[in-house]
Amino acid sequence: MAVNLPPHYHTAEDEYKKAKTPEDKLIALKKMWVILPKHKASEKVQMQLKSKMAELNDDIERKSSTVKKSPNSYKIPRQGAGQYVFLGPPNSGKSRLLTRLTKATPEVAPYPFTTREPIPGMMDFENIRLQLIDLPPITGDVYENYLTDFIRNTDAALLIVDLGDDDGPFAVEAVLEKLQAVKCILTGTPPEGVEDPSLFHVKTLLVANKSDAEGAQDRLDIFKEMFGARFPIHVMSAENSEGIDELKKKMYETLGILRVYSKTQGKPADMKAPYTIPIGGDVVDFAGCIHSDLAATVKAAKVWGTGVYDGQTVKKDHVLHEGDIVELLT
Repeated sequence: MAVNLPPHYHTAEDEYKKAKTPEDKLIALKKMWVILPKHKASEKVQMQLKSKMAELNDDIERKSSTVKKSPNSYKIPRQGAGQYVFLGPPNSGKSRLLTRLTKATPEVAPYPFTTREPIPGMMDFENIRLQLIDLPPITGDVYENYLTDFIRNTDAALLIVDLGDDDGPFAVEAVLEKLQAVKCILTGTPPEGVEDPSLFHVKTLLVANKSDAEGAQDRLDIFKEMFGARFPIHVMSAENSEGIDELKKKMYETLGILRVYSKTQGKPADMKAPYTIPIGGDVVDFAGCIHSDLAATVKAAKVWGTGVYDGQTVKKDHVLHEGDIVELLT
């Protein structure tokens, strides 16, 4: 889907490129944000602008403050078709869940703050892989500043809660309030056209863990009453792997992506290595996944799949569907 940026957006972009100070760069980025059309096709550009503005804000605040930032800094390269971060209070079962979904081997123990640093793992779902990152727990008093970058830049989050703890709902409230204080808003459905570019809305699935605990149903009812309107809720037990397969499917669906398969002329499609594009994406989006230059040179495509006859030639703005096979024409 084309973004169709207006001419004055490029003027503001030139101002940003020529700016010498963080303050001037931030002013130019804010102009670009106001001018940018807010719709699904521009979601990637919106995220890039918000990330750049957040970095500049942090840079400006750091230079103007005498308070030292946390020395901890972690960089985990993005991999796979999408990325999730695990969020939650202590002892909610985040690390155990990571071991059930991936081959990662974090320390799992029945005491709080076992996880002290981000731990990545790769989850297989059918013929794609998703990157999962278990983050240290959050409370009303404990929050590592570096977590903000992970949360702002992820594709989605799992908010993992404990059905075995009477104080579980209040612990989750503390997590949400702490994140809101750093302008990270967890929500089941991020709003469209957010006017405040400093706010980061993170698509979130609430995982009600430890469904096998005594009294879990009563606590689940409380969670549904408090958070059911805000988040979709998946009930499971990481300890005995109950609900794991259903969770994987929900995680894939929550990302809002679809799988498309590439085909070259005269050869069968590779059905083991799909590309993923946003739901509603078109031939140009698919071409850009293969190589950035292809997005500019593709003219049409042959498609096998939904809404077409096998091998039908379509225009480059043709919207693709889950499981389509595409042969690009340049």
